[in-house]
Amino acid sequence: MPQVRLPPGPQGHFIAGNLVEFSEDPLGFLTRCAREYGDVVRLGKRNFLLNHPDLIERVLVNGDGNFVKLAGVGQGKRHKGGFPEAMMNSEGEDWLRKRRLVQPAFHRKHVAACGDTVVALTETMLQTWRPGDARDVHADVSALALDIVSRFLFHTPIDDEARHVADAVDAVMRHTDSPLRPPIWVPTPTNLRLRRALGRLNTLLATLVRRYREQPESRTDLLALLLSAPVPLSETQLRDELATMIMSGHETTADALVWAWYLLAQHPEAEARLVAELETVLGGRLPGAEDLPRLRYTEAVVKEAMRLYSPAWITSREALRDCELGGFHVPAGTMLAVSQWVTHRDARYFDAPESFRPERWLSEDAQRMHRYVYFPFGGGPRFCIGSALAMMETVLITACVARRFRLELAPGCVVRPRPALALQPLGVRLIPRHRSHQTQEGEVRHAAGA
Repeated sequence: MPQVRLPPGPQGHFIAGNLVEFSEDPLGFLTRCAREYGDVVRLGKRNFLLNHPDLIERVLVNGDGNFVKLAGVGQGKRHKGGFPEAMMNSEGEDWLRKRRLVQPAFHRKHVAACGDTVVALTETMLQTWRPGDARDVHADVSALALDIVSRFLFHTPIDDEARHVADAVDAVMRHTDSPLRPPIWVPTPTNLRLRRALGRLNTLLATLVRRYREQPESRTDLLALLLSAPVPLSETQLRDELATMIMSGHETTADALVWAWYLLAQHPEAEARLVAELETVLGGRLPGAEDLPRLRYTEAVVKEAMRLYSPAWITSREALRDCELGGFHVPAGTMLAVSQWVTHRDARYFDAPESFRPERWLSEDAQRMHRYVYFPFGGGPRFCIGSALAMMETVLITACVARRFRLELAPGCVVRPRPALALQPLGVRLIPRHRSHQTQEGEVRHAAGA
């Protein structure tokens, strides 16, 4: 019988393997493994890390149907997470049916129509900023992104209930920031807080759905599509779908924005080029969705921030059958991890990979780049359904902030990424400073029609 060839990897503890080292520093551990062991790394008996774009593409695109996000789901089993009935926690025909159901809500015309709302709500947030005062900008923009996504999904602000949603998001993040966390049914303080938060979120969403049903007007948002499905969704399915869309749709956007502002605060030359573009394109007025094609450097800033600090920092698939990847044997049941954090910082694909260089996205090299050396929204059939909305939000909000304020890191600010369900920026406190008197004067004249 021929001997199978398994990939190299760290030895690990004879009982715990590499779990403790991964839990203590996931980003550093995965980076070291990739740099030391190559394109396919064996992290454990049934855990591999893939670091080559060809392999990442094969697994995410999944042309042969061998790689699944949730093995067993749709085959007589149910995902046991917080929202088991949602599209994100589905597989096979169930996933495809739900994806087709929600896809029309994210049509480009609906996304573009949300642009004015994004700008108006951002301007309202900026009215609360006081120049010279250090701010927890993540809290600010998290509330903003939550308001935007709720209006997009069901045309309803959730101002009064926003705290409950924020609590649920924070509880989920804390539950997923370590693989050593016990299952949700274990009554630890963290798990009890998570269950209480999810219970409040469940009650909130049930109330929103009831109010929505009482309003007779015709709509084309996500909730309208869910309520008009050919096969009616249960109350649990409605709740789970809305919960996952709200939570993923606002947390990742907030994280991406804060990372972008954190980087701009440290790179005045990039910030100056961004402001120059805004003055040229906008001439002092507010941005809109129609300006996006001309805000190329602003978009490049967002893309570069998501290269260095992609909110989606790791994803995985499970092999259903034995196969071969990169010349190595992959047994059935192996979990295959691909990491945006690792691949986006690989010197084989990016010059000065640790440096913040937005201009790299304006070069011809960016057009020739392999699609799967940069994949902040995943890839293949499960490519993020809200990617267009997320990009529009981040670009327009960044433009609104930059045309009014210059952001500085607060003294003594110690920033670190927390790799939980998303890559959260911890410790970011920024001080807004008004733009120069001349710039503000020009904006006032433009607003007055001068």
